[in-house]
Amino acid sequence: MKHYIKIFGFILAGSLLIQGCTKDYPEINTDPLSSSQASFNPNYLLTTSELTYTGSTDFSYETWRANLIYASTMIQGLSTVVSYWAGDKYLLNQGYTGAYWEKAYPDQVKSVVDLVQFTKDKTQYKNLYQIARIMKALIFERITDLYGDVPYSEAGLGYYSNNYFPKYDKQQDIYNDLLKEVEEATNALDPAADKPSGDVIYNGDIAKWQRFGNSLLLRIGMRLVKVDAAKAQATATKVQGKTFTSNADNALLKHDATGGRTTINRNSQVLIGDGGQEHYYVKWSKTFIDMLKTNTDPRLGRIAVTKLYTDPNSKIQSTSFITTPAVQKGMPNGKDLSGIAGRDISSDPSYTTFPDYSSPNPGMIKRDGPTFILTYAETELLLADAAQRFGITTSGSAAQHYNNGVKAAITYLGQYDATLAIPDAEADAYIATHPYVAATGLQMINTQYWIHTNTMFDFYESWSNWRRTGFPVLVPVNYPNNVTNGTIPRRFLYPSFEANTNPVNYKAAQEGIPGGDLLTSRVWWDKQ
Repeated sequence: MKHYIKIFGFILAGSLLIQGCTKDYPEINTDPLSSSQASFNPNYLLTTSELTYTGSTDFSYETWRANLIYASTMIQGLSTVVSYWAGDKYLLNQGYTGAYWEKAYPDQVKSVVDLVQFTKDKTQYKNLYQIARIMKALIFERITDLYGDVPYSEAGLGYYSNNYFPKYDKQQDIYNDLLKEVEEATNALDPAADKPSGDVIYNGDIAKWQRFGNSLLLRIGMRLVKVDAAKAQATATKVQGKTFTSNADNALLKHDATGGRTTINRNSQVLIGDGGQEHYYVKWSKTFIDMLKTNTDPRLGRIAVTKLYTDPNSKIQSTSFITTPAVQKGMPNGKDLSGIAGRDISSDPSYTTFPDYSSPNPGMIKRDGPTFILTYAETELLLADAAQRFGITTSGSAAQHYNNGVKAAITYLGQYDATLAIPDAEADAYIATHPYVAATGLQMINTQYWIHTNTMFDFYESWSNWRRTGFPVLVPVNYPNNVTNGTIPRRFLYPSFEANTNPVNYKAAQEGIPGGDLLTSRVWWDKQ
């Protein structure tokens, strides 16, 4: 479903009614226009939690730095020569690697923890409480995937517990609790109970939330294949037949351009150049475009265009952009505008002009376009992985799930914009000419996962699944003075401000990271 967010506003209820010395005191002394715990509608907090998960209202702060500058280029979905985009140069800007943490805890964690606390044990909010638990797990899965051990069990509870220095939980413990929380919450959802009114993802459709919960549970469980294959297998087995069934189940949030920074699509805000010259200098990467081109992938003619912008100083999109697959050309990663031979993009054999490199189709980067949160295609590809890896075929063979996933990843593009829609027949023809091969099954499955999550602009997930599986096989760049010895980073560093705001726990967490707090260190589930 696509849902517009017309109003984004919420009031945090922090005061309690005070008992007076007469029975009429509360009525006499209560401002009828104020909000109290008795009158506050917690559905506002659900809207807040869902919207802020798509990115900060503060000019897409962490989306710009973490998802685009770092993750998108590290994983070779996008490429750029903009000097401060450090990701595919493997340079360290700790302000940028710490940006997701900086915004996630106050913007996402605080609201969802408040929602959990406010709705717990209240029968009128039975489903809202369970959805809050699922949203909390969704939020923390990404945080821990990016950083490793993070504040979890005590996070966001300062108001309730007076503990303002939360401990960093071990990622293994976090993942175990995420699995428990999502499974319990999903099983407790009740179609006969309340329909949350603040839900801008599914509009309170409990059946869809049940499928979402099981699909999220699958993703969380499959993250553990390197460190706890038995638990990954058990989780994948539990959700057979309970996950998404079509692209109609895709979890997405449809943004609203009229609300400005508050409700605009976060990735689009950056890629259309609202804050710089990213519109002109950020392109699809050569690795990505070459992959689509080599396989005559029908997505190429929808997602990529040339000559979209012809002037770095003008944000006006050309109406004569070119979608012809044959002319699409990705930009190599690890290049710059230094003027130094071998480094400057102009010295690369692929270079002609910047408008000749492929940009994302304007239908994908609209201010009111959707953010995709979790999709049927992702779920089917994960089920294919589980079938291939563990022999779980209760709901279909690896080949069946693979075919379902690839078809969904091709046809879902119409949910961005009708002009991007690819007919079923084209998807079927592509699958027929690229049949599943069990001998290379895991590589095929997870390469398709990478292609799909790149088209979702969910480069966090592209990076996490690449770290989980090693696919696709990417050739790193070796930019001068990089801090990873020419290897693709494996995690983000803790933000340096934690040394002042939570010094004891920060120091203990840093000291507990094998190899140190570095871009090259690995989170727990990313076993070498």
